[in-house]
Amino acid sequence: MNALPSGSLARSPGEPLNVLWLQSGGCGGCSMSLLCADTPDLPGTWRDAGIRLLWHPSLSLETGVDVITLMEDVLADRLRLDVLCIEGALLRGPNGTGRFHMLAGTGLPMIDWVQRLSAKAHLVAAVGSCAAWGGITAGGDNPTEACGLQHEDEHPGGLLGESFRTPGRPGTRAEWPVINIAGCPTHPGWVLDTLMALAADALTPADLDALGRPRFYADQLVHHGCTRNEYYEFKASAEQPSDLGCMMEHMGCKGTQAHADCNTRLWNGEGSCTRGGYACISCTEPGFQAPGHAFHATPKIAGIPIGLPTDMPKAWYVALASLSKSATPKRVKHNATADHVVVPPAIRRTRLK
Repeated sequence: MNALPSGSLARSPGEPLNVLWLQSGGCGGCSMSLLCADTPDLPGTWRDAGIRLLWHPSLSLETGVDVITLMEDVLADRLRLDVLCIEGALLRGPNGTGRFHMLAGTGLPMIDWVQRLSAKAHLVAAVGSCAAWGGITAGGDNPTEACGLQHEDEHPGGLLGESFRTPGRPGTRAEWPVINIAGCPTHPGWVLDTLMALAADALTPADLDALGRPRFYADQLVHHGCTRNEYYEFKASAEQPSDLGCMMEHMGCKGTQAHADCNTRLWNGEGSCTRGGYACISCTEPGFQAPGHAFHATPKIAGIPIGLPTDMPKAWYVALASLSKSATPKRVKHNATADHVVVPPAIRRTRLK
């Protein structure tokens, strides 16, 4: 499917970026996350960035026939749609009919509306891992036949198909896949930065990684900036919840593999999963919802974690882990299995003389 919007509705320089946000099969958590954006005036931030929100199910006053009319105006080329944002998985069940999720007042499945509006949008964005890959909604036996916009977990396809592309800004000749702003929930900063960059024509398809995620956050690892990094360096590991040590070896943490900047772009200005004592479950990655093991436990073979840090050969990890453990300072070793600092750092002169 090669979606090309009407050229007669091209966005002129200086015009705001028209954004339509729809919710499909999900919990709405990505919208709740958006409300935690680091700004006291979200509508003002969008307005100043040149973003015009056509409609959002939780943030807009219009409902019922007004919303249906708005979407029909898009389909009839009476209203320009620059970015279609979809939150939540696309429910194709039962048996591909989509009737598990009907859009109220229209008599049509939500997936029909998404397909038709995607064909009119200059860009399509999946907000959150449900819309990107299927996410939690597609977990287990997946009786609702949930999928992402352009992926089913890591497999290309989804509702719109592997070949789906949009042209972005008319005249640039750039073809865009679905922009996957993945995360469960997605960080409000990832959404805002993506939309603001699009409004400023400062994002290109080359700024997306191989899974369609904006590289400004997907080229980072959760491990970067983790406050437990000293424990990681010495393989001083937490053994139970509330321990201060590294959670990779025993507690299921995938921060060394998960693509996200959660520990350098904090949540609500000060937090992250690992800083709150929770292992990273790699929620930005396809298929995170079904890792094949308990989220709080690290699967191992012969005592060696299966999920090793990205880019590290297993032999190197084993050698370095053994050396690190043998060199672990007593302070780090004791604190790793405590819920507070029991051994403070020694006071030493740090001057050269």
